[in-house]
Amino acid sequence: MLLRNSNKVLNIWYIYRMPLRDTITTHLRDLSLMAFPNNCLVCKQSLTSAEQDICFACIDSLPQTGYHTVADNPVAQHFWGRLPFIHAAAYLYVHDGNITQDMIHLLKYKRKHHVGIKLGRLYGHRLLEAQSLIHDIDLIVPVPLHINRRRQRGYNQCDYFAQGLSEVMGMPYDPDVIVRIRENISQTKRTRYDRWENVEGIFALAQPEKVKSKHILLVDDVITTGATIESCASALMTGDDVRVSVATIATAGR
Repeated sequence: MLLRNSNKVLNIWYIYRMPLRDTITTHLRDLSLMAFPNNCLVCKQSLTSAEQDICFACIDSLPQTGYHTVADNPVAQHFWGRLPFIHAAAYLYVHDGNITQDMIHLLKYKRKHHVGIKLGRLYGHRLLEAQSLIHDIDLIVPVPLHINRRRQRGYNQCDYFAQGLSEVMGMPYDPDVIVRIRENISQTKRTRYDRWENVEGIFALAQPEKVKSKHILLVDDVITTGATIESCASALMTGDDVRVSVATIATAGR
């Protein structure tokens, strides 16, 4: 009898406890969202439970180039007659005021690392598609910052793009294979010729054993003249039997 009554009390307690627990959980979640709003990093609208970091509307509006499926695309043409790249492409178009520019600004200057990771994951899925010309990658290498610039900024934005690509493509990435041995002057507002001179010989292959006989995917944020990427790739190709493809977040365009 005592056992039966005890079980009845426990059942009643459990029935009334559940709604109370759910209510408390709901209130705590609401308070947490008030203190730390779960908003899209780009448009600032509230994210749904199915969204993370960037809302589906912003993702759908990304101006994709499709260059990973086109052998003679404008990014690849930057390097014709200069270096023997396997393939080169950019994920998005960027121009003043578009969503790509906003996202790169958040990544580079507002410490929104998740933007880089998200873009890397999204592009990684595109590169895994059957028609992609970028494939058979062994290692992902981000273009490095000089140690002084990295200390000033606190991070290299390309590392996060590389991380996102790595997670989806199942390939390792290594930010230490290449080092920037000289701090170049900012490329902004420099002429095309000056940009090439500005980056000549500023990179060195620090760990040649890690790239020997491998196909490297060299990644950067934005490609303009291609001078920085060419200089970095030249350092990579001093290794033994190294092949290089290039993937950037963005390139100038529509």
